[in-house]
Amino acid sequence: MPVILEIHKVSKSFGGSYAVQNCNLELETGLISGLIGPNGAGKSTLFNIVAGVHQPDHGSVRLNGVDVTGLPAHEMFSHGVLRTFQIPHEYSNMTTIENLTMVPALQQGENLFNALFRPSIFNAQEIELKEKALEVLEFLGLAHVRNELAGNLSGGQKKLLELGRTLMVDAQIVLLDELGAGVNHTLLNRLSENIIRLNRELGKTFFIIEHNMDFISRLCHKVAVMVEGQVAAQGTPQEVLNNPQVIEAYFGGSVQTK
Repeated sequence: MPVILEIHKVSKSFGGSYAVQNCNLELETGLISGLIGPNGAGKSTLFNIVAGVHQPDHGSVRLNGVDVTGLPAHEMFSHGVLRTFQIPHEYSNMTTIENLTMVPALQQGENLFNALFRPSIFNAQEIELKEKALEVLEFLGLAHVRNELAGNLSGGQKKLLELGRTLMVDAQIVLLDELGAGVNHTLLNRLSENIIRLNRELGKTFFIIEHNMDFISRLCHKVAVMVEGQVAAQGTPQEVLNNPQVIEAYFGGSVQTK
């Protein structure tokens, strides 16, 4: 399969200490790839670099062969890189469906002239976005809370809403940061099923940080392990989880990176 994301010798330090150091990783189009590792290994920092939240000190990031190193988050979004967060970032005082309709960029309503003098264009797009948002909510099993304030949703429902945002635009790759954290078993299964469906039916590419090994094993085609800011091991979930280096890292040992 073609490579969608190339991370080459990427480093990022904070206060003189490296969170990510000389990190190399390639992800293939159309796969669900996992990223695991001990706390403090640099996983979220690497995600933030890919998503444009942080600029790397060194190295490069390429998306579909195009150098996107250092582009800010809004430009990475326009390139189809979408990121969810461990703690959901919903707009709590807006309804669930409104949270989705506001995701696509460059909407007609953002142009004052169109809003005032071309109401038919504005209204047509608004109807289209609401229809799409409702389809997404139905797909995720959230249609029954479409008019509920997002702040009133359960933790698991908020995670589903985060996933729903990625379906409102044409995402090249979706970065999911501990999607299963704080989610009950029933909703975690629903999240898993939805991600697998999106991958199989729509060909969506996912990159997932997760500590739940059962979740990773069930979802991912390939897994990379980060230790001390570097990728220490890669392979199928079974290969990685049976790797003595990985076991050592999770139980407090040190790992020699490749």
